[in-house]
Amino acid sequence: MPERVWLHIAVMAAVTYAIRLIPFVLLRREIRQPHFRAFLRYVPYATLTAMTVPAAIVSAPDPLAGAAGLLVAGILAFFGVNLLLTAAAASLAVWLIG
Repeated sequence: MPERVWLHIAVMAAVTYAIRLIPFVLLRREIRQPHFRAFLRYVPYATLTAMTVPAAIVSAPDPLAGAAGLLVAGILAFFGVNLLLTAAAASLAVWLIG
């Protein structure tokens, strides 16, 4: 079994590299369509949100505490509070409610 671990790591590395390489190969010229450019501008934010929100809710001891921490972090981030203070306040909210 341990010898297959390296095969799995190699396959996942190849897949990850291919995912990053394909756009560079297919999109060599500058994208001029404004709708497509606007779509691509928001993809990182949507992807980050899709990964962060469920993880924040599920990783807390109680889903309500996770949602509260996420709400606190969202409000503080909206007002431009320091990242360290935002994370600390969100953690405190989860701890107090959970």
